[in-house]
Amino acid sequence: MHLFYTSFVLCVLSACHMTTSTCDELLSSEDAEFCKGKLKAIYPDLVVDKCMIVPQRIREKISKEWGPPQVQLPSADEEKKYTLLMVDPDAPSRQKPSRAYWRHWLLVDIKGEALQRGDVSAVELSAYTRPTPPQGTGLHRYQFLIFEQPEGQSLSLSPQENISRGNWDPQAFVERFGLARPVASLQFLTQNHKD
Repeated sequence: MHLFYTSFVLCVLSACHMTTSTCDELLSSEDAEFCKGKLKAIYPDLVVDKCMIVPQRIREKISKEWGPPQVQLPSADEEKKYTLLMVDPDAPSRQKPSRAYWRHWLLVDIKGEALQRGDVSAVELSAYTRPTPPQGTGLHRYQFLIFEQPEGQSLSLSPQENISRGNWDPQAFVERFGLARPVASLQFLTQNHKD
């Protein structure tokens, strides 16, 4: 028990990059393996460049202060366009995800050259909404997925998808527009800052 508590405290107090292996041990293997492709989400005081748990001292800022992160994929093809999804599969909680997937951000037509630099100025189908897990619901996963767009494809949300961000089916969206597997994925876990 003492080792677990010490590991937990080290993770909360460590730098935002969470470079100690102790912190990685807190993630389940499923959560740790989600991240692929060297994708980065860059907030003012937090760089998410691998699967991680957001430190306690940052949780209020990410939920109440900061706007959308810079999203960078150095390996993006300059000649291609990309789609970015940010979802919460744990709405309203990981134990009872009755509103999953919650769509936090959806960008299309991101130019590859811009994505390499971290500039995701693009067509916004869903404006960015901050991660705001309800109090008492534990850790939520916030997942970023980057897809290469087929040439000449115009992506949009259906009228039904525009009604609500909750209960969104990202797989149906991906299939509808012929998006292949994600070229990169990233996630962070956070919970309500008062918990």
